[in-house]
Amino acid sequence: MNKHDSKGIPHTTPRQSATFTQDINSDIRRAAATGIYDIRGGGAKRKVPSFDDLLFMGASISRYPLEGYREKCETNVTIGGLNASNPIELDIPITIAGMSFGALSGPAKEALGRGASAAGTSTTTGDGGMTPEERGHSNKLVYQYLPSRYGMNPDDLRKADAIEIVVGQGAKPGGGGMLLGQKISDRVAEMRNLPKGIDQRSACRHPDWTGPDDLEIKILELREITGWKVPIYVKVAGARPYYDTTLAIKAGADAVVLDGMQGGTAATQDVFIEHVGQPTLAIVRPAVQALQDLGMHRKVQLILSGGIRSGADVAKAMALGADAVAIGTAALIALGDNDPKWEKEYNELGTTAGAYDDWHEGQDPAGITTQDPELMKRFDPIEGGRRLSNYLKVMTLEAQTIARACGKNHLHNLEPEDLVALTMEAAAMAKVPLAGTDWYPGKPNTSY
Repeated sequence: MNKHDSKGIPHTTPRQSATFTQDINSDIRRAAATGIYDIRGGGAKRKVPSFDDLLFMGASISRYPLEGYREKCETNVTIGGLNASNPIELDIPITIAGMSFGALSGPAKEALGRGASAAGTSTTTGDGGMTPEERGHSNKLVYQYLPSRYGMNPDDLRKADAIEIVVGQGAKPGGGGMLLGQKISDRVAEMRNLPKGIDQRSACRHPDWTGPDDLEIKILELREITGWKVPIYVKVAGARPYYDTTLAIKAGADAVVLDGMQGGTAATQDVFIEHVGQPTLAIVRPAVQALQDLGMHRKVQLILSGGIRSGADVAKAMALGADAVAIGTAALIALGDNDPKWEKEYNELGTTAGAYDDWHEGQDPAGITTQDPELMKRFDPIEGGRRLSNYLKVMTLEAQTIARACGKNHLHNLEPEDLVALTMEAAAMAKVPLAGTDWYPGKPNTSY
């Protein structure tokens, strides 16, 4: 009921501004109180067009579905067969993205290796080098080669099953990483050759090259170090996917890892995460087009990452032309990150389960994104690995279920023709028809 003023005139209903929302006002107050920009982990929280805006049509009379219990749907993928003498053979097209020791605890890195190995896939080191427990529990380990060079050494390069040159990250295209002093333990400091307890910032670009020609030289250098045995990936953020993919292929990459803005990070500026980059849905088709224009689609593998959560997301990525996907945030949730069982402690940190993103502070109640010895004791890497393996298995079964419904006997046989879009934005980004039509924005030879 509206209140009235002294003359009996009713007041208008109080309304929140659509521009100055409660969240925005909170950001302004925090900035005014501290004079420091907000740092957090994770990926973009804003709502953007996503794989949820696409649907598979499935089979009926015009398409013939496969019987789930009698007809196979294969999921294997080979990465790096173009140049490497020992390409990576994966049972499933779902890999674990790079997450550093330092950002994550040692037991968490071990759990990622255990879970990935049990599921028949690979995991990735991240900034800061390779730990013995990660290498020891990972059947297939990808070694990230980053601008910071923290923890990098040729001996570990030769122990890896593949090398991933990181040029950019979806959460922060054009920016470097952060690891704040409270997470620089004795072991982290030793591996990164840094002082204990001092904030660390990673470089935003590689120090020994200035363009794609230098990238080609670097790839050749890494091939010589490893005897041309292992695949060389190049990871780029979802900034200019057509041109970046083209240049990576021209430089000699065996695989391109393409990371959208929903992809997570251990720590960077919130303004970076929310306002730089492109949604994962928007970047896959330009990258595939670059591969097709060069005659390299399915020869150079495309690994898509950034907010992949389910078998449906995996199947949609495959249908749009990716060879595999990588998961990071979802893998941490499978391990136990942001679990409601720690709600009381999340509340004490000023947040709630599902929203905790202050990973840089090293106070994670789940013992995953911390270097605190007492918190780390809470996390069981064997149980964490089991949970991750279960999750990967379910994602794979979900993707197979969808592929069979579309009449496909391999996930790579899914295609854009199997999809429709629910929104104009998704139709334009994915270049698949708006549901109920045969049209999408920008479709060639369309008359208006």
